[in-house]
Amino acid sequence: MSPMKNFITLNDLASPIKTIQLAKSCKKDPFGHVHLGQRKTIGLLFFNPSLRTRLSTQKAAKNLGLDVMVMNFSNEAWAIEYENETIMSGLRSEHTKEAAQVVSQYCDFIAIRAFASLTDQKRDEEEVVLRKFAAFASVPIINMESATAHPLQALADGLTIEEQVTIKQPKIVLSWAPHPKALPHAVANSFIGLMNHTKADFVITHPEGYDLNHAIVGNHKVEYNQEKALEGADVVYVKNWCSYTDYGAILRTDNKWMMTREKMKQTNDAFFMHCLPIRRNVVASDGVLDHAKSLVIEQANNRTFAAQAVLQEFLTNG
Repeated sequence: MSPMKNFITLNDLASPIKTIQLAKSCKKDPFGHVHLGQRKTIGLLFFNPSLRTRLSTQKAAKNLGLDVMVMNFSNEAWAIEYENETIMSGLRSEHTKEAAQVVSQYCDFIAIRAFASLTDQKRDEEEVVLRKFAAFASVPIINMESATAHPLQALADGLTIEEQVTIKQPKIVLSWAPHPKALPHAVANSFIGLMNHTKADFVITHPEGYDLNHAIVGNHKVEYNQEKALEGADVVYVKNWCSYTDYGAILRTDNKWMMTREKMKQTNDAFFMHCLPIRRNVVASDGVLDHAKSLVIEQANNRTFAAQAVLQEFLTNG
């Protein structure tokens, strides 16, 4: 297989499972390949806020010897135009055509974080920001969460499950939970993508009206009864997402789908997972988050090694 050109979804990897194993190796010896990135630079471009992604990707890059440059486009850069053959007489001062080429001169890798608008489904699914940068950049583009995908999170999740779950074919449940804001589908989409590479008994559960993109869900089991879905689960991954069919809409905010200790008692003493940040006692109760089987902090820790594995693949495979 030819070397990876960009990392925008898990499908860009030769094998997500092998990348998770590489992340596991990076965790055992974080500085074992510090020479690989010396005299190379990664630029991190943030169009949206970040805590774990920003810090973990910087740490991963430094573990490999890379220099890091960070830019927040919300308040530090010119507004970017993405459409071709447009008359730029409005608020947007810089076109991606120039921006991507210029940043490519300064950096050996460009990592981008750009959320979904949740107002224009077609544009979000076209991944306009990442795809336009990829079209004009001369260096690899790395996805730090986009409109429809968060592959670095999925790799960190996979590493966490690999480390913690000893059952060969665990039952893994992805459960919707309430949230006061409309949230994108990126984390759920990429976690489903990860499950495509496992032998887990995987179940997605959510209220009616919150079905995810059928093209991504595929043949995975969907259960609209949360308590039924949780029965015998070994891992419960909780995440909110807005409606897909009524794109961007919040259809309910009641607490009936919040994850609680009572619900977790229906599982097979399951591990609890969430990508963070999480609204306590809205998405999940204090009792769930503070329980010994909660893996949220370890998931966050593994973000470093997921990013490091991806960067190491680029550095070693040209």
